[in-house]
Amino acid sequence: MKNTTVETAIGALVILIAAGFFLFAYSTSGAGTASGGYTLKAEFDNVAGVNTGTDVRLAGIKVGTVVSQTLNPDNYQAVVTMTIDPKLKLTDDTTAKITSEGLLGSNFVALDPGGSETLLADGGEIVNTQGAVDIWSLISRAMFEGKGSGGDKPAENTAPQTPAPETQPQ
Repeated sequence: MKNTTVETAIGALVILIAAGFFLFAYSTSGAGTASGGYTLKAEFDNVAGVNTGTDVRLAGIKVGTVVSQTLNPDNYQAVVTMTIDPKLKLTDDTTAKITSEGLLGSNFVALDPGGSETLLADGGEIVNTQGAVDIWSLISRAMFEGKGSGGDKPAENTAPQTPAPETQPQ
């Protein structure tokens, strides 16, 4: 009987520790911050790498989440709907741009607040936007930009170099 009590106590302790780890992971992940915030929309020409659940950050800190994406049929721009932390008040001249965590990092929406005094209301729209940049097309353009443009030719205003006359030893 004594062994069963010890095993039960150890099992209960393991379950409590596992529950503690779960609560810690949930609270530090920011999984619960998206609900209860206010909604903002922004239109981008390119949202490559942005999906539902993508982080919205201000100064590198997560302040919201992308909750949906749709296509505006009038101008063929991607409309991104975001939920923002209710404690954060953004102005109407805030800029939203899609950027990445590095060369191979995931994309996120970066917010840069402006200096206006007019605040964006729930359901408002961020009009200053910059879409995702395709890093691979930039790299290929930089690698092959000089090809065929005469980059190896000398400048036209330089005089051709002629060899110095040879002198005969006497």
